[in-house]
Amino acid sequence: MRLFHRMATAIVACLLTSMAQAWTDKPVKMLVPAPAGGTMDVVARILAKQLSADIGQPVIIENKAGAGGAIAVQAMLGAPADGQTIMVTASNVLTEIPHVLKMPYDTLADVKPVATVARALLVLVAAPEVPAKDLNGLVAYVKAHPGKVSFASYSAGTISHYAGMILNQKAGLDMQHVPFAGSPPALQQVMGGQIQVMFDGIVTSMPLIRSGKLKALGIASGSRSAHLPDVPTMAELGLPELDFSNWLGVVVASGVPADVTARINAAVLKAAAAPEIATRMAAVGFESNLNASAADLARAVRSDFEKNGALVKRFGIKLDR
Repeated sequence: MRLFHRMATAIVACLLTSMAQAWTDKPVKMLVPAPAGGTMDVVARILAKQLSADIGQPVIIENKAGAGGAIAVQAMLGAPADGQTIMVTASNVLTEIPHVLKMPYDTLADVKPVATVARALLVLVAAPEVPAKDLNGLVAYVKAHPGKVSFASYSAGTISHYAGMILNQKAGLDMQHVPFAGSPPALQQVMGGQIQVMFDGIVTSMPLIRSGKLKALGIASGSRSAHLPDVPTMAELGLPELDFSNWLGVVVASGVPADVTARINAAVLKAAAAPEIATRMAAVGFESNLNASAADLARAVRSDFEKNGALVKRFGIKLDR
């Protein structure tokens, strides 16, 4: 049985290598809908280096930040649909932002998710001054201070926002929402005690949790994080509705042929599995990769898109049209 498993693993590895090498014999343009230095850009540069080594071609990064990812997506859609132009993005550009910003394209129809590189979970963090060691303590604290507790989000209409609203609803709380333009400014306010709590990505919060600048009260996922194994999940705490995550990966224009998409999927998954990439992704707080096919990923994106749309409607989140 062990011999069969080793043989099967070797065959799959050979197939992935063959497909990666067959993807293209030309330079690849990799668009990033974020400025240089951000999480998406860092992941893109790590991936680009490995992909270039694997396919034997330059992978050229172009940062096109702004408009909730629309600038980069439009650049991708304007390029020939031959697989030579790809985009590295966080999944919220496809599943969250279109519900609160009017996009000049149909996210589900015009953009095709191809493969993931890493996955990030959401964690509930609190200011050090908040006298709560766990979720029950936080609920008791909020109820003892009606109308005086706020929660931050890294933008209105994102899972950081939705999670706080769901916690309010399910626990009978009245925390006020304060949106920010990204995690860093929101986290500064939470660390400073001006805002008490926030649902944030583990990637940005983990260093602050480990240094004692934030307290972790729960993981908004159905399974614990390998990076914060002692922090219970919201499902364990009786709130299974709080199950959110984002992935970072590669998307292309929907017009890219299925056989080319399959080769890109194989190349990206092979690169993401490389020891150097896997180690670097884990070091900054990402979870193990999904290893999903393009078809499975498309179904997951549609499911998250519809889930988030329902949340926007349920909580009356105003759209910027």
